[in-house]
Amino acid sequence: RRLDPVVDFSSGDRLGWDMEESGEEDEQPLLSGERRQVSACCSARYSLAALAFCGFFMVYALRVNLSVALVEMVDVNGTLPKNGSVEACPPHFNVTHQNYEKKGKVYNWNSNVQGWILSAFFYGYIVTQIPGGYLAGKFGGKLLLGFGILCTSVLTLLTPPAAELGHNCIIVLRIIEGLGEGVTFPAMHAMWAEWAPPLERSTLVSLSYAGAQFGTVVSLPLSGIISYYLDWSYVFYIFGTLGVIWCLLWFWLASDSPKTHRTISKAEQDYIIYSLRGQCSSAKNVPWLSIWKSLPLWAIIVAHFCYNWTFYTLLTLLPTYMEEILQFDIKENGFLSALPYLFCWIVMISTGLIADYLIKKQNWTTSAVRKIFTLIGMIGPAIFLVATGYIGCNYTAAVLFVTISSALGGFSMSGFNINHLDIAPSYAGILLGITNTFATIPGMVGPVIAKVLTYNVSIINIFNK
Repeated sequence: RRLDPVVDFSSGDRLGWDMEESGEEDEQPLLSGERRQVSACCSARYSLAALAFCGFFMVYALRVNLSVALVEMVDVNGTLPKNGSVEACPPHFNVTHQNYEKKGKVYNWNSNVQGWILSAFFYGYIVTQIPGGYLAGKFGGKLLLGFGILCTSVLTLLTPPAAELGHNCIIVLRIIEGLGEGVTFPAMHAMWAEWAPPLERSTLVSLSYAGAQFGTVVSLPLSGIISYYLDWSYVFYIFGTLGVIWCLLWFWLASDSPKTHRTISKAEQDYIIYSLRGQCSSAKNVPWLSIWKSLPLWAIIVAHFCYNWTFYTLLTLLPTYMEEILQFDIKENGFLSALPYLFCWIVMISTGLIADYLIKKQNWTTSAVRKIFTLIGMIGPAIFLVATGYIGCNYTAAVLFVTISSALGGFSMSGFNINHLDIAPSYAGILLGITNTFATIPGMVGPVIAKVLTYNVSIINIFNK
């Protein structure tokens, strides 16, 4: 039995450009019994996955905390006449909600301003995707990823004073934060091209990127609690400080490849290097023309773009939906907004294990696994999200449908999201940078379009327009 050759997303064939100097099929036999017996427990590759998990936890915690904090930063009474009616659902008659008063300074930012603040991040994020992938492939992803998160962490600490200077200052600051975070995913993909054995690829990559979902799970309710008991400024001070601490650990513990890791065992180092033999190209020049002409790459671009439209709209506007339409208070808002991402995180890790099991034990082709998981991760969320727009003020059903929609999206991590490493490991960082560039467009325009659509009507129409 042999490992699938490098496959593309659309047909299962090898990618349409010459990655290897020899031009031969990228086939790699399974490892011998001796080389396979390298325990995952306490291994360097799984330690990297755990460290990356924490890193992407911070990436998304730093990205989404503004979604909850903004609810507390804005004077709702001052913006209601401009935003239209928000009495879409009957209020929850609980003492906490009725007696709650916002802490910290509030600002009279209308709906359009809020939309630009929420989307500003992505205008910086889109710029550094392809350069980040190129630089990570050329020089390694460790320093690039570390400094990217460090930049965002420091700027997060500066958010409260920036708010005092006005919404334009916040918008500029968020754009710069996006520039820093834009390199993170391409850099990590480039590192996994050096670290992830093909038969463990789904598990390792899913585990590391699942930190993004878990960061959302924790930061949304925690931001609500911090805002409720302290004030919204502490949301930025706490998460910014945690981000700086993680960066110091990353610089100390991470390595670009097994060859440069200080504490990896010889057995594991040989196992990883041997398993990736023949997978990567030694060519110095990037085949840019062939990359842009590749139909498999465009298939991933379309999937990535479509998935992110739903994902980013929910990520930025779900707390607003919970407060303005379902009328949950700030504590309930944070917990209920996090619920969909909790289940997405669980599904993401589980499907990574399932995908590798189907390939290793059930002889499924890599192409079949990627296609099936992508279909589930795209069609399932669409069905339940559309249904959410038609259930009115049924609080239980609304939360349930949004949760199921996000959970099913977790299948995509073992589908199109990992396919860059299958079709061209040598250029995985660049390919992810390209697809993520297109997939960032929904984050730029989604919140603004949603706010425009609901300027004079209820925000509930986001889910059925």
